[in-house]
Amino acid sequence: MTQKIPSVSVSYLRNGSSTKANALGMRPMQERAYEKRGEQYLLIKSPPASGKSRALMFIALDKLANQGIKQAIIVVPEKSIGSSFHDEALTRSGFWADWVVAPKWNLCNAPGGDNGGKVNAVGDFLASDDKVLVCTHATFRFAVDRFGVEVFDDRLIAIDEFHHVSANPDNKLGLHLGAFVSRGRVHVVAMTGSYFRGDAEAVLSPEDEAKFDTVTYTYYEQLNGYEHLKQLDIGYFFYAGSYADDILKVLDPAEKTIVHIPSVNSRESTKDKIKEVEHIIEALGEWQDPDPETGFHLVKTPAGRVLRIADLVDDDGAKRDRVSAALKDPAQKNNRDHVDIIIALGMAKEGFDWIWCEHALTVGYRSSLTEIVQIIGRATRDAPGKTRARFTNLIAEPDASEEAVTEAVNDTLKAIAASLLMEQVLAPRFEFKPKNPQNEPTPGFDYGVGGYDPNACNVGFNEESGKFQIEIKGLVTPKSEEAQRICQQDLNEVIAAFVQDKTTITRGLFDGEHAGGETLAEELTQLRMGKIIKDKFPELDDEDQEAVRQHAVAALNLTQKAKQVASAGGSDGDDRGLNTAFVQGVRKFAMDVRDLDIDLIDRINPFGEAYAILAKTMSEESLKQVAAVIGARRINLTMEEARALAKRALKFKQERGRLPSRTSQDAWEQKMAQGVAFLQRMKAEAARG
Repeated sequence: MTQKIPSVSVSYLRNGSSTKANALGMRPMQERAYEKRGEQYLLIKSPPASGKSRALMFIALDKLANQGIKQAIIVVPEKSIGSSFHDEALTRSGFWADWVVAPKWNLCNAPGGDNGGKVNAVGDFLASDDKVLVCTHATFRFAVDRFGVEVFDDRLIAIDEFHHVSANPDNKLGLHLGAFVSRGRVHVVAMTGSYFRGDAEAVLSPEDEAKFDTVTYTYYEQLNGYEHLKQLDIGYFFYAGSYADDILKVLDPAEKTIVHIPSVNSRESTKDKIKEVEHIIEALGEWQDPDPETGFHLVKTPAGRVLRIADLVDDDGAKRDRVSAALKDPAQKNNRDHVDIIIALGMAKEGFDWIWCEHALTVGYRSSLTEIVQIIGRATRDAPGKTRARFTNLIAEPDASEEAVTEAVNDTLKAIAASLLMEQVLAPRFEFKPKNPQNEPTPGFDYGVGGYDPNACNVGFNEESGKFQIEIKGLVTPKSEEAQRICQQDLNEVIAAFVQDKTTITRGLFDGEHAGGETLAEELTQLRMGKIIKDKFPELDDEDQEAVRQHAVAALNLTQKAKQVASAGGSDGDDRGLNTAFVQGVRKFAMDVRDLDIDLIDRINPFGEAYAILAKTMSEESLKQVAAVIGARRINLTMEEARALAKRALKFKQERGRLPSRTSQDAWEQKMAQGVAFLQRMKAEAARG
């Protein structure tokens, strides 16, 4: 196995703010959500473990008491998550009411199928004077099918793990939600820890999404405000042969770990999941016995320590249920020694709460960014004595002799895309401003040594909110409310679509100048990103599309440049130095170029740093093989790209008073000229007919 790719390592201040409660018993995220409690449609985007379920309790109680809402229906994706909404004595912490769910109305605990007695129970609840019901997404779908949309009028529908919903007509819950919003008679609170419009499918239609007010609480705010956890590492490893042979090179028995073994349909699977688990256990030490109480495997390491290993892969349902129940035992929640390693397949992800988890080790690529965020979320709980957490993705290295080399390349590209996006998610937020002489410093922002300079492009950082304020020359400001919302809240969704676009990442990584290829940075930042914005937000006018494009490219490229500077600088071991490495990276890059302008940012290949790391860690033979596969895919200029180039050429002419020249020394000017020539040639051929 090759060495670890230090894809990203982010350190945080541990100022304790995200766990501190106000006079009403609300943590900062909950307080922020509660301020929006009067909204009819509310979307809460907040990391796992930030307290979304309790935020909902506060909001629902206010809607029931003060907003004329008759009942609240809480909808969760699976029965186990229903436990998050058990009774809560909120008055003990200063709130004016307690959260109470009558046992018969928590249908997650009730026996029977989703489409039988539980649907009848929903009908009984709607006819009762009781206030709160908890059920699964499936039960709710069947209930709406049976009773119709109208019977839910004047009620709150709260949807937990909202990313399970989809605007696809085949997704019944998405279809029902569209009908509720269209009728306009219910209140909706939607909650998610990983909401990517760039993921497989849109969650809401753009028209419906525009009706939702959004509360965003970032990973940076969450982790910066912890008491104990101060560092999060995200990396991926390539291996050759069978992953089970080399797993101990990444699995440290001293770390509390969840191992997600690969799906049996994946390339990494040996097709025998039971043997894989046995192999991992044998690699860790000598099997003793199962623990009679919990069913955990007891395994003695060569150092003499006995590991407690929970196997959630076993096909014996009774054994697996016993282990699963032991993991959920509330009496053991704060017992660090209860279990050491959990081995899972399709379990222990969303809603699974094990605060001691230090390492989420995932074998094989996961098809959804949402799934990756959920897996990482298992390791980002705050717990005493836990100062560092990590996520590792173990991927089979493309092998020149493999027939399925194309599939291997695709998996590698997807893993890199996920890593780039997670870097974006974990970093502080960016607020970009056009540079002009009238700008003034904003209170609360630190502008570095020497303070704010009216003659320079300044980089300010607000430590408390985890937000950058960066001045950029030539930046287009978004005009419409929708474009402003995207630039303030949804840049990560735009970046998700960009890094997952196969043509973009393929050309960006292996055909850029850094790899000896021909693809220019501007082809990615202007043409590819421009196309993605156009397809994603067709309702925006040209100027707003350009504003969103510039903001997204600036956020992605400044993160990459900061990572490059921070990783080159190393650390002196000081927590504060670690924490500010990323901030200093952004500042140093801005100072090195003296004036940040949008043209300069557009000339950075967003994938250059990822390639540099890949080239150090993948074997030379594999890298050549990947480059060959990519080279075979290279395509000539398309009509759509030529039109986009001609549009850029027109802008060039407005600024310079001449069209781009094909003989220019500047490669991007040449490329624009090629686009114009290509269109002229096509036009001439069409005229000749």
